[in-house]
Amino acid sequence: MSLKKCDLNLFLVFDTIYTERNLTQAAKSLAITQPAVSNALARLRKLFNDELFVRTARGMLPTPVAESIAQNVSDALGLLNTSILEREEFDPLLAERTYQFSMTDLAEAVVLPRLFPFFQQHAPGVSLQSYYVKRTELVRNLARGELDFAVDVPVIEDPQLCHQSLIRDEYVCVLRRGHPVLEQGFTLDSYLSLQHIHVSSRRKGLGQVDLALLKYERERRIKLRVQHYRVAAAIVSTTDLALSLPRFLAVKYDLEILALPFAAQELDFHLYWHRQADSDSSHRWLRESLIMLFQE
Repeated sequence: MSLKKCDLNLFLVFDTIYTERNLTQAAKSLAITQPAVSNALARLRKLFNDELFVRTARGMLPTPVAESIAQNVSDALGLLNTSILEREEFDPLLAERTYQFSMTDLAEAVVLPRLFPFFQQHAPGVSLQSYYVKRTELVRNLARGELDFAVDVPVIEDPQLCHQSLIRDEYVCVLRRGHPVLEQGFTLDSYLSLQHIHVSSRRKGLGQVDLALLKYERERRIKLRVQHYRVAAAIVSTTDLALSLPRFLAVKYDLEILALPFAAQELDFHLYWHRQADSDSSHRWLRESLIMLFQE
């Protein structure tokens, strides 16, 4: 079988197996039977004279040959998809659709209060669902179309994804009104003398502030670890505990706001989307709107 006679659908199957790493999941994503996927894979193996995908405990892993063609296949399918999508017009005032986002509670706290008033004015028929998807599953969910966008720190590197910086903000420390430490200068030593609340959805691991302190070979005392900033702020307001958080969130609470007495990297949230959706007019409208809202 030559490339000229090759069914374009075979490359769609290849791209889906490459993304899913599982024949059953690939079949579900393509809305075809698993035997049909297996048959297509057999034809691809004959075409390239290579196994392409090898079954392992971690799923169907691509061979070097598969890795060498994966990006070209994805680009070609994306180009075809782009040719169709660019012909479609999107009118946000008339649109009725739901966007699916993956965001942490911190990302929701800054994105949603600004985005929804914008929707009400410019796209009244548009809805949004937000939930957190693990980073290891983001590419798969975005490729399937189960997610439209993700907002996360820039630690996700994958050639299938596009991303752009969306939100940048400095970290500050908040304390209750009348906290005794406010009677003295707020130094690194006084910061470290406090007991701290750490907010994270993970069971363990360091935060941005802790990573900054490592450069000074210092460590803060974590007295309490919780999942949500609103709960943390409520506890700070009635105790002597300290909380470090981005400034845009700190100003929402009736607490004393202090600059961190050491250099810490800014919070940097990026907007992620799949390359296949890059030219989708509705996707393009929303990501351009988000960038405008947060960089104006």
